[in-house]
Amino acid sequence: MDRYPDAYEPRLGPLRPVVSEVFGKFLQCGILERGFARVRCDHCAHEYLVAFSCKGRWFCPSCHQRKVLQTAAHLVDHILLPVPHRHVVLALPKPLRPLFRRDRNLLRCRCTVAQQTLTQLLRTALGLPRGRPAFLLTLHTFGEYLDFHPHIHALVAEGLLDSEGQWHPAPEIPHGILESVFRDRIFAELLRLHRISPQLVERMRGWKHTGFNVDATRSVPPENRAEREALCQYILRNPFSAAKITLEQPGDVVIYRSRLNPKIHRNFEVFAAEDFLAALSQHIPDRGAQMIRYYGLYSNKSRGCRSRANPAAKVAWPKGSPPPPAKLPARKWRDLIRQAWHTDPLQCPECGKAMRFIALIEEPVAIEKILRHLNLWCGPATFAPARSPPPPRGRDEESESPSSAPSGDDPAPLHDGEFLIETSPMPDYENVLTD
Repeated sequence: MDRYPDAYEPRLGPLRPVVSEVFGKFLQCGILERGFARVRCDHCAHEYLVAFSCKGRWFCPSCHQRKVLQTAAHLVDHILLPVPHRHVVLALPKPLRPLFRRDRNLLRCRCTVAQQTLTQLLRTALGLPRGRPAFLLTLHTFGEYLDFHPHIHALVAEGLLDSEGQWHPAPEIPHGILESVFRDRIFAELLRLHRISPQLVERMRGWKHTGFNVDATRSVPPENRAEREALCQYILRNPFSAAKITLEQPGDVVIYRSRLNPKIHRNFEVFAAEDFLAALSQHIPDRGAQMIRYYGLYSNKSRGCRSRANPAAKVAWPKGSPPPPAKLPARKWRDLIRQAWHTDPLQCPECGKAMRFIALIEEPVAIEKILRHLNLWCGPATFAPARSPPPPRGRDEESESPSSAPSGDDPAPLHDGEFLIETSPMPDYENVLTD
């Protein structure tokens, strides 16, 4: 953090306060010294500890993965309509990306442009100027090798709902039209905000490849629940994966592996340790930033009114697939762990019986006592505060008061808080035999 202003701020922009906060919480994630839960098997008395997590979003791979699984299941079971959905990706050219890195408010404007683009094209294709779309957007800032690559993943229902509650399926939108409309709206918004010049816009329009990248080739049918959930997990994924990180010693060199990049003809990127942390800091969202946005029938207002107006009631559920229940229980911690790591955290590894939580340990004194008993304590030693010196006494009181020293040759051990300190007797230099 101390080197960031001089080494990275000219290239990556100023250090945001949220970066230090997220890094600090991530370093405490899964640390037993910060608190834990005790899990015990009543059958064989086997017990283990579960450390508290940082509950970080869009950074901690472990904590965010649980939220990915929970949110993806919620989308499939409660939000997505039983109609085909198309996965749309909208990316920006490299010359414009630094603008969005230095001004995060532009990321929100880009979501608005994407919403206007998709709504306009669907209404034009079906001839329904008042048709209501249904889609959600997720905002990503990371590329394959952690470079700053702002792009949008959209999950779009292929159709519109008219004012009478009738669903109209939409044809596939041509790739060239989608890219052209998105490009024109981005240029218009940046010109309105005075972030680019008209000369740059004209120059970029004259390029053979403007750098705007649009992909809308994947469509998911409604009856394939597993594919729908997998797609939701993909667009909600964490900016980086711990499985792709390798730390090489000596030298603290980080190797980040991913898919083969045809442009650079390799499947990895090499970072110095500090450069790797600086690259990760770019993808931490600001406090309160909305990374998932719902529009049309998927908006909070529409879903809140659905129980009264129920505009999607005439959209029939596909044959052969039963509709979801009106209300599903929340995904529990056990189910999320089982789905993410393919193991049951509440099944005893010794006898196979069910385990249960017996206590949540949060007090520092109790944490240290339990971890020291299990030889798991890695924190600093805790000493009782020093005692104040005895009050001064007069010479007469000192002569009359009995000696406080214990009787015998060896002094008694001193107790300092929880630790027993053995003191060695003073050497008798007068009776030492010398040559």
